Amino acid sequence: MNRPSVVAVIVAAGRGTRAGGEVAKQWRMLGRKRVVAWACDAFRGLADEIVLVVPHDAPADWIPDGVTCVVGGDTRDASVLNGLQAVEGRFDLALIHDGARPLVGADVIGRVLDALRDAQGAAPALAVTDALWQGEDGKVSGTRDRAGLFRAQTPQGFHLAEILAAHRAHDGGAADDVEIARAAGMDVTIVAGAERNLKITGPEDFARAAQYLENNVDIRVGNGFDVHRFGPGDHVILCGIKVPHGRGLQGHSDADVGLHTITDAIYGALAQGDIGQHFPPSDPQWKGMASYVFLEHARDLAGEMGFAISNVDCTLICEEPKIGPHALTMRERVSELLDISLDRVSVKATTSEQLGFTGRREGIACMATATLVKG
Repeated sequence: MNRPSVVAVIVAAGRGTRAGGEVAKQWRMLGRKRVVAWACDAFRGLADEIVLVVPHDAPADWIPDGVTCVVGGDTRDASVLNGLQAVEGRFDLALIHDGARPLVGADVIGRVLDALRDAQGAAPALAVTDALWQGEDGKVSGTRDRAGLFRAQTPQGFHLAEILAAHRAHDGGAADDVEIARAAGMDVTIVAGAERNLKITGPEDFARAAQYLENNVDIRVGNGFDVHRFGPGDHVILCGIKVPHGRGLQGHSDADVGLHTITDAIYGALAQGDIGQHFPPSDPQWKGMASYVFLEHARDLAGEMGFAISNVDCTLICEEPKIGPHALTMRERVSELLDISLDRVSVKATTSEQLGFTGRREGIACMATATLVKG
């Protein structure tokens, strides 16, 4: 069964300034990024497209890369409607998220998507555990039973066609999309939310969010391994560098075993398959392709999913050619391709002590490790 297509609609068109500052809370800086950039980045790799609903005068340099912008309306539900209409008919599922919730995790998003396999709608929430009072004139005037009460969060997920129809039929003024869905007769499943998925409302929420971010480091490690046999030729391409040799390496592309292995290590850290999945050897358009194209795709995919490449370590396994004289140039080329500093790139070589196919000089093997960091 094919995976349903998913659009994330991030609502960031509000003008609220209760959180302080001269601009709306979703456009303020939180650490190294704007609040709304954190919200958008949370959906990279989980949604096929991210639609950001913004005010008409949002500065272009505030907009995160790789998102589709739609101008919002005068109210939240009007803004959501604009975002949904912009992608009508193009996706199966819609995840509607508040741009002022910067710390939603992949686990929460995943639970919403999983529930939508069987449900018309799904939304994260936290059960109310505190006692509830009613107040009047600054004094407690009564109590409320907290049983069955939940604190609503986003993203709230639906089948796109159904929630779009519900919005079009609604008179407006709803607190959230669950209210609109229920008004249209839709059932909405509650999934577990998370305390860290807070909505920034007041100044103290920026401090809470910053505290979460201090402990919000996602470190991924991926491994790659590749082999190419020798064939006719007068050079080999290794880590993007042409090295003179009495034989070449055989492969569908330029057979750069070094870049292939680093690329697979990055894909592995992202849990995004391998080169063959993204660039099938059965596809003639990749025949003879320079392998830096594959590495750049893996690098860009890491960025789209919110990860920075911290370092790579590549070991070429061969009896020949000699790697040492070219290792620095190879490191410089990989550093350039990945846009990371030279001291974060290692390229080295070893032999197999004349054992196995590399010992018999039949080809070159390579292994690599990549470390990726988010947060």
